[in-house]
Amino acid sequence: MRYKSQSVAYWYFAIAMVLFGLQLVFGLLSAAKYLGPDPLLNILPFDVTKTIHTNLLIVWVLTGFMGATYWMVPDESRTELYSTKLAYFQLGLWTVMGVTAVIGYLFGYGTGNKLLEQPLPHKIVIVICMLIFLYNIGMTIKKSGRFTTTEGVLLLGLGSAAVLYLPALLHYENYVVSIYYRWWTIHLWVEGVWEMIQGGFLAYLLIRLSGADREVMEKWLYVIVGLVFIAGIIGTAHHYYWVGVPTYWLPIGGFFSALEPVALVGMAMYAYYAMRRSGLAHPNKLALHWTIGSALFTMFGAGLLGLAHTFPSVNKWTHGTLITAMHGHAAFYGAYAMIILAMITYAMPSITRRENVDGTSLGYWAFWLQLAGMFGMTLSFGTAGIGQVYLERILGMGYLDTQLKIQVHFLMLVATGSLFALGVGMFIYDFFRFPPRLNVDDHEPGTATTGAVRPGL
Repeated sequence: MRYKSQSVAYWYFAIAMVLFGLQLVFGLLSAAKYLGPDPLLNILPFDVTKTIHTNLLIVWVLTGFMGATYWMVPDESRTELYSTKLAYFQLGLWTVMGVTAVIGYLFGYGTGNKLLEQPLPHKIVIVICMLIFLYNIGMTIKKSGRFTTTEGVLLLGLGSAAVLYLPALLHYENYVVSIYYRWWTIHLWVEGVWEMIQGGFLAYLLIRLSGADREVMEKWLYVIVGLVFIAGIIGTAHHYYWVGVPTYWLPIGGFFSALEPVALVGMAMYAYYAMRRSGLAHPNKLALHWTIGSALFTMFGAGLLGLAHTFPSVNKWTHGTLITAMHGHAAFYGAYAMIILAMITYAMPSITRRENVDGTSLGYWAFWLQLAGMFGMTLSFGTAGIGQVYLERILGMGYLDTQLKIQVHFLMLVATGSLFALGVGMFIYDFFRFPPRLNVDDHEPGTATTGAVRPGL
């Protein structure tokens, strides 16, 4: 850890890991409800557990983004964070907001707007936290006098995410209008500006883990920004199938939305081959696993499955079915969960007292179990969704009768979801079993070398 204020990131990562664990608890509980009689029906019905599951996803990912930014920006700007007090105040306010929102969902206190169920007071707190966060990061960069392209793309993504949250503050009486503008936040977050955030973290990690040239990596970031603004914005139209817009938007939206992860994979491929050619070897191989894995799983979940699912001639049958869950789980995990876990893994030897820079055996087990579990969950959702589409939407079978026919796939979902949860539990345990390191190191652990440190990284 080069700068003492980077230790702030540990506490953000810690909160993110706790929320990640809770998200899995409510996710498995939601999946189990498909298997038969539900003893918790009158205490925790499905709509409540799913609401908590999906909203915890948003909150823990944003918490991870903040922690990763508080780690990365001082390192890139080569200066201490502008204000650690603001960072801790923001974390406290953010955590209170998240906890009270979850408690509120247990009692039906929410807006009913999927993924944006937070009541207005909570949304105002979210805006305040984002303003504090952006101010702190902006002032850190300003006082350093050093502003890299990697930071620029990250900051543009974070700032745009804050701006695009503003439509969520408004209330629309018309449900169709409400859904239309909800995608301005949700789609342009997860398939737009969040990919810029992922691109910023990915470039930072690849520069340090692979020894790839910064100038080339940052040129890839320009490609990412271009694809986000072209493919991400136009690709929003693939959500418009049911909201009455002109039909010509449908094929355009389906095609462009599948282009978004291409630049990320191209960047990862370049870094991998650059590392092979140069012979640079970074000791934190586990972080490299997560980094390359994020790019490849993004291409699979967001790119391949997105194209297969959102093309209009398919989407008219699959919209709102378990096929959507297949695409959503794989895309979210690859693009956002894995890049946060990569940042945590890269920072762990510095922010905790773990001596093994390469990564622990438990960490490697966590990586492969999560990949296997998520791939199995994707297949389970996919096969269940195909059965659901055929029985319910083509043959016209009733919803509950259809659910009985595809119930076997939920046995596989719970089994593979449990495997995934085991991997996540191992990662969380591996994170918390080492106490935090709050002092500056004499040297940054884990620099890519061939016997000598490469300058200018």
